[in-house]
Amino acid sequence: MAGALGGLRVLDLGTFIAAPFAAGLMAELGADVLKVEQPNSGDPIRDLGDKVKGRALFWALEGRGRRSVTCNLRHPRGQALALELVRRSDVVIENFRPGTLERWHLGYEELRRVNRGLVLLRISAYGQTGPYAPRPGFGRIAQAFGGLTYLAGHPDRPPALPGSATLADYAAGLLGAFAVLAALRHRDVTGEGQVIDVSLFESIFRFTDYMALAYDAVGTVRERNGSTAPHAAPHNHYPTADGKWIAIACTSDRIFRRLVDAMVESAGEEDWSHDPRYDSMEKRLARREEVDARVAAWTARSTLADLAAGLDAAEVPNSPIFSVADAFADPQYKARETLIPVEDPVLGTIHVPAPVARLSLTPAQPPAPAPEPGEHNAEVYGGLLGMSGDELRQLRQAGVI
Repeated sequence: MAGALGGLRVLDLGTFIAAPFAAGLMAELGADVLKVEQPNSGDPIRDLGDKVKGRALFWALEGRGRRSVTCNLRHPRGQALALELVRRSDVVIENFRPGTLERWHLGYEELRRVNRGLVLLRISAYGQTGPYAPRPGFGRIAQAFGGLTYLAGHPDRPPALPGSATLADYAAGLLGAFAVLAALRHRDVTGEGQVIDVSLFESIFRFTDYMALAYDAVGTVRERNGSTAPHAAPHNHYPTADGKWIAIACTSDRIFRRLVDAMVESAGEEDWSHDPRYDSMEKRLARREEVDARVAAWTARSTLADLAAGLDAAEVPNSPIFSVADAFADPQYKARETLIPVEDPVLGTIHVPAPVARLSLTPAQPPAPAPEPGEHNAEVYGGLLGMSGDELRQLRQAGVI
């Protein structure tokens, strides 16, 4: 068994990011992922975003770890071919608009007829049910609808993009892959597969901590607060003397006292941790601007390196505000091999994020490079389905593969 999920076959019918990311997580753990793409065009992510030597970096990252076959799912012969792949698979993952698979005669009931134990993961913008289910949507739309965009930015400015327009895709893919493993465990016990319905917007909404509870319990609507946190102070980004920024997080009175100790030690500040105006989190939150101003005045007098050293010594959580260039140069990233080199057939040696989960007995492996459309047609259709060369030629001529 190569990897913890060795022996499992996943049929990736998805496009763009959410569903392929879920399949990619399983590929990292050893699953055999078959990517089904439209003949002649392939997954649209192949043309999304920055390109180097004509190769989209999105595809070079998220297309890894799978074998690509082409199959026209709109064609009756393509649908029959897909069902043969389903018959030999454990999981099908898709992120089309609800109803699309049904129009192609590939809904769950059709899939279940050929494979009773199949797990079907369906990812969509609004879910498979409800009045908005038919609507199209991508990560940016889900982040707006899921409440995250409302929180991003400063209170006197319009809502900002919260870091990336793809956060909802990655959140849904992660939660979807987790649910697939739960469904597979149930299948192994009962023999029954099932459908998993994951929406982009609910995946993001679940990541907004206790925001919903605060509204339901006391009517609080969380607003944009820039870089501050609603639950703790000081808990912000602060300037340094060498023009950089440092993040400091004090989520308890004990950590706050450690921060003040570091301030006293490095700059001879007075000990204000026991000042009755600031000696509890509730009081500090009520005077957040004063607290942040005092900490910012202190950080602005020292370099980032000196601040980090002093805060580390005092056991105060802190970090420089990293760019991706900083990540490539940092010793922690290097020690953890967070960025690993892989060989791409077009780009050459490139560094990509390593699998996040580190399993002690069955470690995840760097996936194989992202394939060309239909690169594995002969291998999969010939080897797995036993089709002859003449049959494959006929399917190509008919526009099925």
